[in-house]
Amino acid sequence: MLALPDDASISPDERFALEMLADLSCVLRLEGFGDVVRVAVVGPSRSATAAELRSRDWGITARDGIVEVERALLQFVISVSGAATEQQSTEADRFQRVPASATPPVQGGFEREPVISIAARALADAIRAAAGRRPVRTIDPWPNGRRWAAALSHDLDVVAWWPVFTALRLAELATRRELARAATVVVNAVLSIGRPVVWNSIVDLLATEASHEVRSTWFVLCGTPSLATARAGDLTYRPESGAARRILDAVKRAGHEIGLHGSFATSGDHAAFAAQRARLASLTGTPVTGVRQHYLRMRAGSTPRGMALAGFDYDSTYGYADRNGFRLGVADVVPLWDAERGAPSGIDEAPFTWMDRALSKYQRVEDPNAWIADAFVLADACRAVDGMWVGIWHPNLATPLGFPGAESAYGHLLSGLRSRDPYIAPIGELVAWRRARRALRASALTASGDVVLARRLDVVQRAEIRDERGRGVHTILGD
Repeated sequence: MLALPDDASISPDERFALEMLADLSCVLRLEGFGDVVRVAVVGPSRSATAAELRSRDWGITARDGIVEVERALLQFVISVSGAATEQQSTEADRFQRVPASATPPVQGGFEREPVISIAARALADAIRAAAGRRPVRTIDPWPNGRRWAAALSHDLDVVAWWPVFTALRLAELATRRELARAATVVVNAVLSIGRPVVWNSIVDLLATEASHEVRSTWFVLCGTPSLATARAGDLTYRPESGAARRILDAVKRAGHEIGLHGSFATSGDHAAFAAQRARLASLTGTPVTGVRQHYLRMRAGSTPRGMALAGFDYDSTYGYADRNGFRLGVADVVPLWDAERGAPSGIDEAPFTWMDRALSKYQRVEDPNAWIADAFVLADACRAVDGMWVGIWHPNLATPLGFPGAESAYGHLLSGLRSRDPYIAPIGELVAWRRARRALRASALTASGDVVLARRLDVVQRAEIRDERGRGVHTILGD
C-alpha cells in the first residue's frame, strides 16, 4: 500500500499533482500507521519537458520502502493536467477558446499520448519495486473486472431547419472539391424534403446503440435562441419545442444520460449556468450533473468555477476542436485545478479524446472510416494505461445532412470498441465511479492479508482489491 507525505513542505499545487498521480496509479492508500511504501517529494521546483522527464523515468526513483518523486514532475502535472499554463494564457481564438497551439501537449508534441497517465503507471511500478516484503494492494481501475472504460457522447446542436445546415455543409464540401460526396448529399436531401430528417437520424442512432448495448450521454442546448445566436452558430432551437421534447423523451426512455450543452453566454455569465441547468432538469425530470460547452467555448479556470457554483458534478469540455488527442495529458477522470485560487475547483473533468468534426471540419478528412480508424488509435492508447476514452459523435451526421457513410461508420465504431472489452457507460456514471474509487482508503491490513477499508462506499458496481500477484483479495463497491 501507499502513504503520501503530510508535511507543510509541499505546496498546495504540488499536493494536488501528487494526489492525482497516486489516484491514477490505482495503488490503494493507507490512512493511519503501517509499514507501507511512502512517497518523498524531492528536488527543486522547476520546469521540465516531457522528453526530459521520460528519459529519467519521469523523475521517479524507487528505494527501500521509499519512492522519491521530483518536484519537476509535479510542476509538469499541474501545468498539463491542472491546466495551469492554459489558465495563464491570454491567447484566444474567435470562439474565445485557448487555441491548441497554446497548450503544453501541442507545444511539446505529445498531444497524442496520455503522458500523465503513463507517468502514473511508472509510479505504480516504482511502488512495487520499493515495497520489498511490504504489502502492495491495487484497486481495479474500472468496475466488473474491466481494465479500461469508454463513453460515447452526443452534442445536440441541430433539431429543426435541417435544410439550412445541409446548405452550409454543401458549401463546405464545394470549397474542398468533394463533388461526388456533395452530389450524393444533394440527391438524398431532395428525396428527404418534407421528412423529419434530424428525428430519423436520431432514431437510427439510438437503434444502433441499443443493438450494441450502449448507453450514452447527450448534451443539450437549453437557452432561448434568437436571430443573433443562430447566426453565431450558438443557440438554434428552444428545448421546449415539440421537436426537441420528442428527442429528449426518446433519449430518456432509452436510458441515456442528459447533460447541459452550455451556450456561449455561460462561458462568462456564470449565472446562466444555473438557469440553463434548472431549465433542462425541469424538462427531463432528472438531475443534470454534467456539462459540456458548445463549441468548447470555455476559459480555463473561470468557467469551471461557474460550473461548480451552479452545482454540476463534472465537465467534459477539455479536448481539442481542431485535432484529436489528450489536452490534459490524461485518459481518465480527474479533478480540475483553480490556479488563481490555488485550490481544486470542486468539479471533475471527463476530458474527451476524440471528436468526429475535429477530423471532418478542421483536418478536412471526409472519409468516415478514417475518423473511426483514428478513434481506435486513441482508444488503444487509453486501453494501454487502463484509462478512459470519451468520444463525441454528433447526431446530425447523416447523409441528407451532408455526411454520406457516417451512419454505418458509427456502427463500426461501436462494434470496434466492444471488441476491445471496455466498461461502457454514460459519462456521469463513470465520474461517480471514479470519485468513489479516488476516495477509497485502507485503515489496516490483517495478518491474513485482508484489507480493512476506512469507510463504506455506496456504489453498486463491483471491483476487486488485488495483491502483488494480481489475485483478488477483497471485493469492494458491490452489492
